[in-house]
Amino acid sequence: MFNLLLEPLDFEFMRNALFTAIMLGVLCSVVGSYLIVQRMGLLGDVIAHAVLPGLAIAFFFGVDIFLGAFISGTFSTLIIAWIQSQSRVKVDVAMAMVFSGFLALGIMLITLLKSKLDLHHFLFGDILGVTESDVWRTLIITVIVLLGVKLFYKELLFYTFDSLAAQAIGLPVNLIHVGLISAITLTIIASMQAVGVVLVVSLLIGPAITAYLLVKELHQMMMLGAIIGIISSIAGMYISYYLNVPSGAAIVLVVSSLFVLALLLSPSQGILTRPNTVKNSARIFRSLKRGE
Repeated sequence: MFNLLLEPLDFEFMRNALFTAIMLGVLCSVVGSYLIVQRMGLLGDVIAHAVLPGLAIAFFFGVDIFLGAFISGTFSTLIIAWIQSQSRVKVDVAMAMVFSGFLALGIMLITLLKSKLDLHHFLFGDILGVTESDVWRTLIITVIVLLGVKLFYKELLFYTFDSLAAQAIGLPVNLIHVGLISAITLTIIASMQAVGVVLVVSLLIGPAITAYLLVKELHQMMMLGAIIGIISSIAGMYISYYLNVPSGAAIVLVVSSLFVLALLLSPSQGILTRPNTVKNSARIFRSLKRGE
């Protein structure tokens, strides 16, 4: 058993992949907690797909593709905010339109610019192909985002739960919003290498929403979500190694499995274990027993 755990660590690509996966498990859980509390889970999916045009343009001009991805992803959120403020269109509809529009634009640009960008790689990820520079970039993004959350936790907490009250007491809500969007975009950029844009929203939302079913406070949700993210990432990597299946999909399946367990068995909110369900089940069982 011990050898099964150590064998993958003999390979440098597995060490890099595991270290990256652990960092992403923590990073995605912390950032995803804010998305869930604000009921903006779809925003992560929008940004994940909105980075494609930036990737294509940056690659064509020989610029760092992750800089292009950051600009494109941030720009998509500005468009959503503009549509929402200038029309009667609801935010979920605006996000759906921007999501499909940017995805189509990205695919079109990759074709028209005859880009050699590996679309499959960015759509589905390849964490086993991470290099040392990729590890360092993920580490830098993780440190920057977590440090920002630590320094401005109270302001973010106030803004997340009541943005109008935060504005009323003088907090720079526009700056906080831009900072939060930047953190989400950076997290998605860091996660693309691991699971790709198709699955990144699962890694961003899954651990945090699982923790949401188990605890009540935001800081507890972040910490438990980070633990769930780390466990899911490591388990997914080992499943990928021994079963020879895509690593991104394996990680997301572990995340999804843990979510289903929490959904069913959470002590306070589980479908099978919440107090009303247990009482009803006991009453039905007693009724059946009396009928016998």
